[in-house]
Amino acid sequence: MTPAVKSTVTSLALLVLAASAATAACNAPPEPGPDPAVTQKPAATAPKPVITAKPAATTPRPPPQPVKHGAKAQPVATVPVSEDDPLKGKWTLDDAVKGLPKGDLIVASIETDLGTLECNMFADKAPITVANFVGLARGVRPWKTPAGKWEKKAAYDGTIFHRIIKGFMIQGGDALGTGAGEAGYVIPDEIWEGATHDRPGLLCMANRGANTNSAQFFITDEAAYHLDFDDSHGKPRGGYTIFGECGPVEMVHKLASVKMKSREQPEKPPVIKKVTITRKAAPPAASASASASASAAPSGTPAASAAPTAAASGTPTAKPAPTSTPK
Repeated sequence: MTPAVKSTVTSLALLVLAASAATAACNAPPEPGPDPAVTQKPAATAPKPVITAKPAATTPRPPPQPVKHGAKAQPVATVPVSEDDPLKGKWTLDDAVKGLPKGDLIVASIETDLGTLECNMFADKAPITVANFVGLARGVRPWKTPAGKWEKKAAYDGTIFHRIIKGFMIQGGDALGTGAGEAGYVIPDEIWEGATHDRPGLLCMANRGANTNSAQFFITDEAAYHLDFDDSHGKPRGGYTIFGECGPVEMVHKLASVKMKSREQPEKPPVIKKVTITRKAAPPAASASASASASAAPSGTPAASAAPTAAASGTPTAKPAPTSTPK
């Protein structure tokens, strides 16, 4: 082999070796690196000990004070006199109980087709209202009948509880039976000290606004504090006259639990067959307990006249009826 050929072969061999090395370098796997999407955790370190401090000694907090309910006594307003009222608005408690046996406690027995309620009147708290209710019930206070005539006849006998909202109240006393009827005249509100709708069984007047009470009444089925008179927010609200308390409470609940045709209208309204007024000697401390229960007494608005409404404190609001309904 000549030197020239030998030199050429050597050069070719070197070229082949260089090419092989380059190919091997291109096929070598890359070095693993951190995944950019994964954050590396720092090296573990020993947790620092937690030192719990002892709470400082404290005096137990007193329990929250109960919410106080009860109205402040309000002056009795002067109401307009109906021009055709034969008595010109003049009617007293003495007029209403004339002829009844003597006694300190006036009781109204409301006989219905589902049972009888006995209602103690708060004559010392709401004398005008009690006189009106007793006079109408006995048929000795003239009132304007649905026929438009002033008559002395028992106003409540044969009427119905036309508006019922279970858990709120039952409303009656309307000779029309629709909630729009009145006696032809109005009497003022009587808001006495501590008056509050705080329990079932309270006998109250329905109305269509302040000082528009007439004949319609309602009995609470549960507490209804939103009916209490309140002028603490600048504008007076609530204020249905509480003038008695009825029992047994189970009978009130029974009357309030009849089958309903609509939210406020019973399918078969309970009938008030007769209201009988008596007067009897008060049992020991009866007057005091009556006053106390009146003070602590407990929807929504009775219908038609001025109905109480079951509104407030989460209860549904009852639409006021054309005339006398608690809201």
